[in-house]
Amino acid sequence: MFGLGLPEVLIILVILLLFGAKRLPDIGEGLGKTVREIRRIRGEKKAEKTQNEEEKKMPKGNLISDLKKEVEDIPGLKEVRTIKETTEKVKNLTRLLK
Repeated sequence: MFGLGLPEVLIILVILLLFGAKRLPDIGEGLGKTVREIRRIRGEKKAEKTQNEEEKKMPKGNLISDLKKEVEDIPGLKEVRTIKETTEKVKNLTRLLK
């Protein structure tokens, strides 16, 4: 009988008795959604794991030099530095004049 033994047939009959034939499609749909969600979560975990492994394999540079490069790329930073330098010069000159 389709490769089903006595235990499998008994389980199917118990499920039919407990839930009834009308609820079986809902139960099957719920089980299908659960299996899909579990597979999706597994896939995300695998992708996250491979991404972490790739990050570990990347050569580690000097963190401070990397940060300096990033800071230098900020737009308007040079102008701010020049303004700060000129204000410090003006403060020094005013202190000297007093």
